[in-house]
Amino acid sequence: MTSPYNLSKPDAYAAWRAAKLTAYPRDPDALIVPLAHLDQPSDEELALVRRRMHKTNMVLVRCGDPAQITPAGMLALGRRLGLHRLDDNPCADRQSVSHLQVANTGDAGEYVPYTNRALGWHTDGYYNPPERQVRAWMLFCVRSAAEGGENQLLDHEIAYIRLRDQDPALIAAMMAPDACRIPANVKDGTELRPASTGPVFSVRQGALHMRYTDRTRSIEWRRDPALDAAREALRLLFSNGDDYMFRLKLEPGDGLISNNVLHDRAAFSDVADAPRLLYRTRYLDRVGVCP
Repeated sequence: MTSPYNLSKPDAYAAWRAAKLTAYPRDPDALIVPLAHLDQPSDEELALVRRRMHKTNMVLVRCGDPAQITPAGMLALGRRLGLHRLDDNPCADRQSVSHLQVANTGDAGEYVPYTNRALGWHTDGYYNPPERQVRAWMLFCVRSAAEGGENQLLDHEIAYIRLRDQDPALIAAMMAPDACRIPANVKDGTELRPASTGPVFSVRQGALHMRYTDRTRSIEWRRDPALDAAREALRLLFSNGDDYMFRLKLEPGDGLISNNVLHDRAAFSDVADAPRLLYRTRYLDRVGVCP
């Protein structure tokens, strides 16, 4: 089968694009899949999750009871969806589950996800080397912020369509193997993470993958007019909005499952006795259509 991401095959792209946009939802409520038991989803619930993921690369899971939201429950759900290879990070626990809350002490507070500041548009793990790209993540809410903390989400396949429709040269620039470089993370003379160079868009096992951050301090872009134009096109897409861009706030018992779509996070404020807490898992696998 000809890949729709092959820039020399416009007919394959046109067919894929038409199928992608047909009946694509415009309301985040269309992403909802209720789960009666987070750690023991039924076959019917899993099939619905997979169908939603096939269309939008993201699902809003609604468990209702926040007591179900546990690291063990999330990991069990991930395994049922074929997510086995966890991506670890220094701030995660021994099970590779990150507890996202404001960190006033320790190393975690040096990273924006562990503060109450806004997070710009990005895909998770953009700093990982090409062989360890994050292809899926889950984010579940135990306690929501008192104010703020909403996420905007955009399917990376929709972003691809917007840029390719504007000019295929923008996609070609973003698929260059040296499109961007993430500098090494060095603290007190010790390298915590090596530098990583790679493309923005790539095709992995037939599926489109995107590696992106709109931060300027943690990324170095190859000097290229077409790449500059592609970055500006993305900036305008994020600032102007899109019919297929979703905005939502996770409430206790809610969760997002995603094939690493583009997303951001608004700044938020907490109350002292019930601060915002979300659990996150990242995977080197993606949720496919079939087990």
